[in-house]
Amino acid sequence: MDVLSDVLAVMRTGRARSVLTAWRVPWAQEFAAVPGSAGFLVVLRGTCALRRDGAGPLALGPGDIVFRPHGEGHTLADPPATRPATPPCSPADAEHLPRYAVVGEPGEATTMTLCGAWELDPEMAHPLVADLPELIHVPAGHPHLAATVDQLVSELTAPGPGSAALIPALLDTMLVHLLRTWLTADHPVGWAAGLADPVTAAALRAVHREPAREWTVATLAACGGLSRAPFARRFTELLGQPPMTYVTWWRMTVAAGLLRGTDATVGEVAARVGYGSEFAFAAAFKRRFGTPPGRYRRRSRPGRPVTEMAL
Repeated sequence: MDVLSDVLAVMRTGRARSVLTAWRVPWAQEFAAVPGSAGFLVVLRGTCALRRDGAGPLALGPGDIVFRPHGEGHTLADPPATRPATPPCSPADAEHLPRYAVVGEPGEATTMTLCGAWELDPEMAHPLVADLPELIHVPAGHPHLAATVDQLVSELTAPGPGSAALIPALLDTMLVHLLRTWLTADHPVGWAAGLADPVTAAALRAVHREPAREWTVATLAACGGLSRAPFARRFTELLGQPPMTYVTWWRMTVAAGLLRGTDATVGEVAARVGYGSEFAFAAAFKRRFGTPPGRYRRRSRPGRPVTEMAL
């Protein structure tokens, strides 16, 4: 199993949004903090500065990409000290903007940016994403990201048949490549290190492949070719939690997705994530989500009939 693909599948929700913007100097725009989202900025032409709390201005030029995985607020400006003249905007504002917008006083546009954002489900926030820094700067020249940006710009400026399907797919491609740039860098600990480590990565893939298997520390250790104690130390040191803690977390995450997205009974969901007893499953689920599985399903699927009794 591909752990990153699993993480994105459970976290992604709603619809990805993007807008191509030409800015006329002087200009500044504040972007509001939006918890439960992740966003990116690409400078296509010209220069600007990104300002954020607790850090100096970040100078950006053509081809530079900034990834904000936790939805913190920031301001873009050119010149860097320019103050915003309009209220902060958020990803939801893209719903009411054309795919291509021009902002500022009449005159020649000096900077062009491509912005995009994804909605993430806070209840499904994977510890991999929690490991990411507030800002990831990818300098110009990343081949896969540059190719995806070119395709996005082409679809936004000259849409054709199928663009409504292609643009969200390209935005999701951007998200994968942005996460890959972080995960493939050299990190001493954390999820990037854990996925790069052959022992812990083998165990993680096994859990994602078979969440219902009767896992123990010993069977997980065998997946990575280590004995029990060294494996448990290695897993905990790299990923910040014991292996069985993650097994339970992932099982409950899979269970929540099944409750929201399928008509499987609570008993069937329990069995598919490794619980022979509905009551043991319900207790574990409530510890994670604060509500029994049946009630969680009704809350997550308003208007849908539920025929079974909530545990």
